[in-house]
Amino acid sequence: MTDKLRKSLVRLPRRYKRLLQVAIDVCLTWLALWLAFIVRLGFDERIKPWGEHLWLFVVAPLVAIPCFVRLGMYRAVMRYFGNDALLAIFKAVSFSTLILALAVYWYRDSPGVVPRSLIFNYWWLSLFLIGGLRLLMRQYFMGDWYVSARQMPFISAQNTVSLPKVAIYGAGAAGNQLVAALRMGRSMQPVAFVDDDDNIATRIIAGLQVYKPKHIQQMIEETGAQEVLLAVPSISRARRREILERLEGFPLHVRTVPGFMDLASGRVKVDDLQEVDIADLLGRDPVPPNLALLERCIRNQVVMVTGAGGSIGSELCRQIISSGPRVLVLFEHSEFSLYSIHAELDQRIRRESLSLQVVAILGSVRNPAHLFNVMQSWCVDTVYHAAAYKHVPMVEHNIAEGVLNNVMGTLYTAQAAIKAGVMHFVLISTDKAVRPTNVMGSTKRLAEMILQALSCESAPILFGEDGVHRVNKTRFNIVRFGNVLGSSGSVIPRFHEQIRRGGPVTVTHPNITRYFMTIPEAAQLVIQAGAMGQGGDVFVLDMGRPVKILDLAEKMIHLSGLSVRSERNPHGDISIEFSGLRPGEKLYEELLIGDSVSQTEHPMILRANEEMLPWDVYKQVLQGLLAAVDADDYVRVRVLLREMVHGYVPEGEIVDWIYLRNR
Repeated sequence: MTDKLRKSLVRLPRRYKRLLQVAIDVCLTWLALWLAFIVRLGFDERIKPWGEHLWLFVVAPLVAIPCFVRLGMYRAVMRYFGNDALLAIFKAVSFSTLILALAVYWYRDSPGVVPRSLIFNYWWLSLFLIGGLRLLMRQYFMGDWYVSARQMPFISAQNTVSLPKVAIYGAGAAGNQLVAALRMGRSMQPVAFVDDDDNIATRIIAGLQVYKPKHIQQMIEETGAQEVLLAVPSISRARRREILERLEGFPLHVRTVPGFMDLASGRVKVDDLQEVDIADLLGRDPVPPNLALLERCIRNQVVMVTGAGGSIGSELCRQIISSGPRVLVLFEHSEFSLYSIHAELDQRIRRESLSLQVVAILGSVRNPAHLFNVMQSWCVDTVYHAAAYKHVPMVEHNIAEGVLNNVMGTLYTAQAAIKAGVMHFVLISTDKAVRPTNVMGSTKRLAEMILQALSCESAPILFGEDGVHRVNKTRFNIVRFGNVLGSSGSVIPRFHEQIRRGGPVTVTHPNITRYFMTIPEAAQLVIQAGAMGQGGDVFVLDMGRPVKILDLAEKMIHLSGLSVRSERNPHGDISIEFSGLRPGEKLYEELLIGDSVSQTEHPMILRANEEMLPWDVYKQVLQGLLAAVDADDYVRVRVLLREMVHGYVPEGEIVDWIYLRNR
C-alpha cells in the first residue's frame, strides 16, 4: 500500500504536485500560527482564530505563499531535497515572517491580544514544520525508512529475497542518487558502496557500508553482491579503465549508470543501466577538438554528406550541425536510414532552436547526373564522402558491386563536385586500404589514388567526357582510420549478443588485432583533418595501440560477471571458439603504406606522403575495370586491382557468388 502511494505521488504531473505542496504549506502556516499563540498564551480563550485574530490567520498564508514561490521553494524535487532547498526555506520563512511582523505592527491597535513574542514563535515553528515535513518526505520517497527493515532477517526474506544484490562503485553524489533511484524502483537491492576515498572507507552512507576496492572480495562474501554499478560519471576514461581492470577478477557483472543529470532528475530506471562502454577498456581520453578546424569548412556553408545514414555518415551529420552550417544535405540510398537520421536531426534542431535547413535526398553515388544535379541545385561548398561498402567478407562475395560503389561511386561523386564548383571534398577511407589482402581494401585504396590524381589536375578531362577540360577548384583530401566502436557489423555488438545467449563467443583467430576508436571521436577528427588539407593530402588518424580481439572478448565476458571456459577452467560459463580468418581478412591492420609521414597542427592527425600515378593512367584503367565488371570477368578485375594498388596481395581463390555459380 505504501509503495503504491509513493509511486502514485511520484507519477503525478508537476503542476498537481505544486498545488498539493501549496495547500499543505497553507495548512502548516495556520498550524504554526496557532501553535505560536499556544506557546505564549496556553489554551487561552483569548485566542480567537475565527474572531478577533481572523485577519492574522488570513494574512499569514497570503504573505507566506508568494514569498515561498518567489524564493524558489517549489522548484526543488522533494525526493532529492538538499542543502540548497533548506537554505531557500530559511530565507522564505524569515522574509515572510518579517512582512507578517510589519503587518502586526501596522494593525497594533486592532482588537485581540497579539503577544510580542508571537512573531518569533511563529518563525521557528514555521521552519520546524515546513522544513521538517520536507525532510521526512525526502526520506519517504528515497526509501531510507526501509533500510533498517531490510537488514532484519524476518523482513528481508519477505521483501528482498528475489531482488538482485548490487554494489555501487562511487559513494559520491551520483552514487547516492543511484541508491535512491534503486530503492524507489524496488527492482534491485543496493547492499554496499565501493570507493577509493580513504576518508569514507568503512563508514555508513545511506544505510550502506563503504568498502575499499582492495576489500571487494570481503564485500562479496558479506553482502552477496552479484553486480557492480559504476556511479563515477566525471572521471577520465583512463581512470575508468583502471577500475574495470580491478573488477575483472571478481564474479561481478559490471554496468554503468546514465549521466548525472538523469540521476539527479530521477529519470533513471533499471532499464537505463548500460553495459560497460568498450571505449573505457581502451583507456584513452579523446583530445579536445580544435574549434577553428571544426568550423572552417562548415560554418555558414552548404555541406553535403554521402552515406548520411551509415555509422560514420550519421555521426558526421550530428557533429556538423553543431558547427553552424547554412544547409546540410543528407545523401543516402537507403530510405529507412535516411528517414532515421533526418528525423533525429530535425528533432534536435527544434529542441536546440538551431538555425539551419536539413535536406534529405534519396540517391545513389553511382548516378553521376543525380549527384551533379544535387550539388549544383544547392550550391554545395563541402562534401564528406562516407558512402561505401566496408564489410570485407561481403565485398569479397560481391566483387562487382564493391568496385562499382567504392571506386566508381567515389569517382562520380568527385567529378560531380568538380563540375558543380565544390570547394572541399573529404573522402572517408580505411586502414584496410594499406597493403590490402581483400577487394574492399583495394577498392578504397584505388579511390584514394583517383582523388590524389585529380587534385593535381587544374583542368582535367573527366572520365567519360571526350575533349572537355573542366576547371578544377575542388580540394580533394583523404582521411584514413581503423575500426570504430559500435559501427554496423562491429565485433562488439556481436560479442554482447553471444554473451547474452550464453556463448560461445566466436573469434576468428587467437592472434588477430585491430585498431579501435569511438565514432564521435573519429567523426570530429575527420572534419578537422579535412579542414587542414591543401589538396591531395592523405591524413591518418592516430588510433593508439592495436587491441587483441581475444583479450577484448575475455574482458567482456569477465565484466559480465562470467568466467571463460577453457582447459584450465573446464567449469567456466562461456567458451571462446576460433572460427578461422574470413575471406580477405588480415591478422593485423596498418595505417601507413610507407614511412614518409609528417605531423600536423593536430596531435592526433598525421599527414602521409604516398605514391600515385597521373590522371590519364587512371582513366585508362577505369575503362578496363568497368569493361571487366560488365563482362563478369572477376579474374580480370583482380588482375587490374593488383596492377594499380601497391601491396595488394589477394589471399585464396575468388569467392564471388556469381563467379562461383557460373564457373
